[in-house]
Amino acid sequence: MNNIKYIKKIENSVAIIEIQREKHLNALNIEVIQELEQALCQAREDNKIRSIIITGSGKRAFVAGADIKEFQQFNKEEAQNLSQNGKQKVFDKIANFKKPVIAAINGYALGGGLELALAAHIRVASNTSKLGLPECSLGLIPGYGGTQRLPQIIGTGLASEMILTGKIISAEQAQTIGLVNHVFTAENLIPEALEIAKVFNKKSPEALCAAIKSINNCFAKNGNSIESEEFSKLFETNNFKEGVLAFLEKRKPTFTT
Repeated sequence: MNNIKYIKKIENSVAIIEIQREKHLNALNIEVIQELEQALCQAREDNKIRSIIITGSGKRAFVAGADIKEFQQFNKEEAQNLSQNGKQKVFDKIANFKKPVIAAINGYALGGGLELALAAHIRVASNTSKLGLPECSLGLIPGYGGTQRLPQIIGTGLASEMILTGKIISAEQAQTIGLVNHVFTAENLIPEALEIAKVFNKKSPEALCAAIKSINNCFAKNGNSIESEEFSKLFETNNFKEGVLAFLEKRKPTFTT
């Protein structure tokens, strides 16, 4: 992979997926999307990996948006394929990933970059980060799920203001409105993300997968039914039996992957 660095942290059971286009502020293009898909598949198939951290190289940007030069001449059909393929290959795949995904935002997260972070289950940011969806300033709208996920996370009022005005907010503002979970110094961003990831190693993988699916359907009409189904399926897992037994024996559970 030319644009992605895949770092396997065995001691933490974490895969760090780092986008490496620092000269271009880690902007997304078709090649990066394809390589992100490959890295996600690699992490999904590795039973030793329990969670994923996605970040950008350098100190300036997580992902500063999509590579505009690549699609500026697209027609309607090409643009629709760009949007749909990106969602299918990466953005929706992250949102529905069976293992927890943390976006470690180290600088600018604009346009497609913020949409990438929105797809993650947990977002942490450095205190120098700037976040926004400025597509309307280019005569566009977010095309990788931003108009759908941002309102679900921060509410339609604040999301409408961010999208319609294209305003860019600080990490502290993002934390205040619930857009990011935590803000750290740039030096502590990845170490703190790794500390969060370590917690997942103490949980049942099946329970985490079921929780992600249920949370993702919290706005769906059948969300309660999905929750009940996922809840009941866990009763047939060995990790549920181990968790209950450990609780009754007053010890820490030993979950298997």
